Amino acid sequence: MAPYEIKKKMYINDGARIDGKVVIITGCNRGVGKATAHELAKRGGKIYFACRNEEATLTAIDEIKDLTKNEQLYFLKLDLASFESIREFSRRFHELESRLDILINNAGALTNFQRTADGIEMNLATSYLGHFLLTNLLLDLLKVSSPSRIIMLSSNIYKAASLKKDNINSEISFPGPFKAYCNSKLCIIMFMRELSKRLEGTGVTVNALCPGSVDTGSITGFNSFVNFTLNTIKLFTDSTPEIGCQSTVLLAVEPSFSQVTGNYYSEFDKKDVSIKGEVDESWLWEKSVELTKLNE
Repeated sequence: MAPYEIKKKMYINDGARIDGKVVIITGCNRGVGKATAHELAKRGGKIYFACRNEEATLTAIDEIKDLTKNEQLYFLKLDLASFESIREFSRRFHELESRLDILINNAGALTNFQRTADGIEMNLATSYLGHFLLTNLLLDLLKVSSPSRIIMLSSNIYKAASLKKDNINSEISFPGPFKAYCNSKLCIIMFMRELSKRLEGTGVTVNALCPGSVDTGSITGFNSFVNFTLNTIKLFTDSTPEIGCQSTVLLAVEPSFSQVTGNYYSEFDKKDVSIKGEVDESWLWEKSVELTKLNE
């Protein structure tokens, strides 16, 4: 048995059920997000697939319904690169549901430089700021459903990040797609840590994780040579989505994690976080409120 599978057997209760629990997963029509949705559907969750591509998502839903016999799987359109779409998603979800037990911020993107209609650099928008706004708009439902859980997908490549206050949104220069992606993954971890402090005593837990080297479909927009190089590397380094989703499943369903909050995990192990750069967590929070116009 491989070391990862041994850890899985050690930590995950295969019998843990989430019947009656309402779940949102962003970006879950492929890759590790789809594998996560499959695992949680097997355990009885009522799952909202928060995705941009309706056709691909409905296909994924039909596949998972056939495999799990769980009919409580729903598509609700969400474009994390659009603050208008995020606010509309929140409005619609509040109309449909009075509770939210598990929020999994799974979606992300690694792309060349472009700005959203809101003026946000795309890597920052899709991987971090979109989730910052979404999570805050759903906090009321998470609080009334406590004990509830927020799970954020980051990556160990956050260690290559370097955040600068005057260039957080590529105001001065674009650091390149890889560095921008690394920066967004560090922002996720800092968001998790700050949010966990702000939610103390509410019964809502917040944790982040690295799913490992898994093909999530988040690498887009590069020329053919770069895509060929990245895909060749993935042949030798990638785990499968079915393995990569297991840390997310652990944090979502394992009863012993119901009170665990403010931690970062990689391959089931809690990891210390080393943050480099000019930005601290409280400053990032206030800047994120400003950029997303959260309070308007």
